[in-house]
Amino acid sequence: MQVRNVALLGQLGDVDLRLLRVFKSVVECGGMAAAELELNIALSTISRHVKDLETRLGLVLCRRGRGGFGLTPEGQQVYEAALSLLSATESFRTRLHDIHRRLGGDLHVALFEKTISNPQARIASAIASFHRQVPSARLHLHVGSIGTIERGVIDGQFQLGIIPEHRSSELLCYQELFGETMLLYAAPGHPWFEQPQAGLGWDDLRRQKLAALGYHSPNMELAHSHQLERAATASDQEAVATFILSGCFVGFLPDHYAAAFVQAGRMRAIAPAVLRYHCRFMAISRQSPKGSRLTQAFQQTLYASHASHAGHRPSQDPPALG
Repeated sequence: MQVRNVALLGQLGDVDLRLLRVFKSVVECGGMAAAELELNIALSTISRHVKDLETRLGLVLCRRGRGGFGLTPEGQQVYEAALSLLSATESFRTRLHDIHRRLGGDLHVALFEKTISNPQARIASAIASFHRQVPSARLHLHVGSIGTIERGVIDGQFQLGIIPEHRSSELLCYQELFGETMLLYAAPGHPWFEQPQAGLGWDDLRRQKLAALGYHSPNMELAHSHQLERAATASDQEAVATFILSGCFVGFLPDHYAAAFVQAGRMRAIAPAVLRYHCRFMAISRQSPKGSRLTQAFQQTLYASHASHAGHRPSQDPPALG
C-alpha cells in the first residue's frame, strides 16, 4: 500500500510516544474498554488516540467490533517495535540520571508468583531498605511466569527478575537469593487424602492423576526426570491448587503457599519425606549492557537483605556500583 503523509517516518515527538504508550496499554489489556482503568482516561479518548496513531502511521493496527479486539499483522509488528522503543526511551532517561550522578527514575522488577508467603524471601525487606536509600526512585513490581520474566529482562522491559532456577542463558546473569520446598498435596475426595502413607513413593505417584505446570520450570523438569505424566495442565500455582482442591488430582505446591489450605483441612501433604523437591530462586539481569546505577543499587540491597537473613554471604558477590 502507498503511505502518505506519515509523520513518524519523518520525526518522532512526545505526542507519538504518548500515542504508542496508549496503544501498548490497549494491547496488553486486551482491548480499549479494559484499558480504561489502566490508563484512567475515557474510552472515547482511548479510541481517538489509537485512531490518531493509525493515521500518523498510515496503518490499520487493530480490529474492533462484535468479534472483539484483535491486532492486525501490522499492529503486532508495531506493538513489538513500540516495546523496544519505549524501553530504549526509559533506558535513556535512566542514563541521564546516571550522568547527573543522582539515583532516580523508574525501576521495573518482575517476580515469579506466590513468593510473598515464603519466609525465606526477603523481597519486601529489600524494598523497604531501598526506598529509604533512594526515595526518589519509582519502583514497579510485576508478577509473571518464568518465561515472561526471562524474555522481559532480555528485552529490557524489566531491569531485574526473580525466578526459580531451571535453566541458564548466556544472555543473563544469575544470583541465588533464597529457596523453596515443594510438597505433594491431595484434598478430600482423593483416595490418598485418607490413605496411610507408609511406603508411598515415586512409582506410586506415576499411577495417580497429576496436575502440573505446563511450561518449562522445576515442576516440569521433575515430571520428566521421574517419568510422571501430566493429567491436568496449569498455568500457575493457583491453578494447580484448584485442581488439587477438586479431589481429582494431586499436585506439587510450595509448602508455605499450601499451609493455609492444610490448616483449614482442605489439603494434606502426601509422603512429605519422599515426595518433595527443592527450588532455588535466582535474581536475573542482563549480561549486557550493564545495568544502570539504580538497578545495581537495588541488586545490592536485594542481595544484602537475603544474605543477612540467611546468616551468610550470597553465593556470588553482587555487582559493584558503577
